[in-house]
Amino acid sequence: MKKLAAIVVVFALGVAVGTLVAPDVLRAQQTGQLGTAGEAKAMLEKAVVAVKADKAKALAMFNNGEGGFKDRDLYPFCFNSGDGKVNATAAKNLIGTDVRALKDKTGKAFGEDLYRAAQKDTVTEVSYMFPRPGTDTPVEKISFVTKVGDQGCGVGYYK
Repeated sequence: MKKLAAIVVVFALGVAVGTLVAPDVLRAQQTGQLGTAGEAKAMLEKAVVAVKADKAKALAMFNNGEGGFKDRDLYPFCFNSGDGKVNATAAKNLIGTDVRALKDKTGKAFGEDLYRAAQKDTVTEVSYMFPRPGTDTPVEKISFVTKVGDQGCGVGYYK
C-alpha cells in the first residue's frame, strides 16, 4: 500500500510540475514568442539562398543576426562539411568547434547527427536537447539540416 501511495504522490508531483511548465510553453507558442517548424524551414530556405549567393556575407549575417537571420529563438547555424568546424551560430562559444564533438546534456552525440544529416538537396530533421538563446537550461530542439556547397547548414526550433 505504501508503494502505491508513493507512486501516486510521484505521479501527482509530475502532473503538477507539467501543468506549471507546459502552459508557459504553450502560451509562448500561441502568442508567437517561439518560432515554429514552418518558420524554421522557411529560414533555412532563405539561408540556403544567401549562402549560394555569397557565402562569406551570409555567414557574417548569420553570426550577427542580420538580414532577418535572428527571429525570436530561430537562427541559422553552419559548419564546414569537410572538417566539421562551426562557422556560424547564435551560440558564439561554439564557433570554431568541430560540430561532430557536440553532445547534449543527456550525453547524446547530436553533433555527429547534424554532420551526417548535411546532405545536398535533402533536408533532414535532427532532434536533441539544447538551451534556448539566453538560457542555460536545455530543452528539446529539432533542427532542419542540409548541405549548401561546402557548408552544412541548419535552423532549429524549440519544442
